[in-house]
Amino acid sequence: MAELKFEQALSKLEGIVEEMESGELSLEDSLKRYEEGMKLSRLCSVKLKEAEKKIEILIKDSEGNLNAEPFDEEKIEEEAPPSKSKPKKKVEQPKEDDDDEDLLF
Repeated sequence: MAELKFEQALSKLEGIVEEMESGELSLEDSLKRYEEGMKLSRLCSVKLKEAEKKIEILIKDSEGNLNAEPFDEEKIEEEAPPSKSKPKKKVEQPKEDDDDEDLLF
């Protein structure tokens, strides 16, 4: 399989899934498409891991040099400004009623 871009591999994988879900393929063709789909799935996974490794946050130190740090999702969430959306109302759960015991057979 020639080296595909992530988007190309994902598009082909989606096409294979649609074909297989249609139920119109023979068993032999289904197995071939399944094998091809697994290869594409692995390729997509590798490409995503490579992209994940490349994602870095550049921070200037006191001397103006750029330093690369691994992406830290928790740090970003802590630094994010609070949401301006209205807080969700708390939904109260109904209280258990002792009369429910009378409904048992």
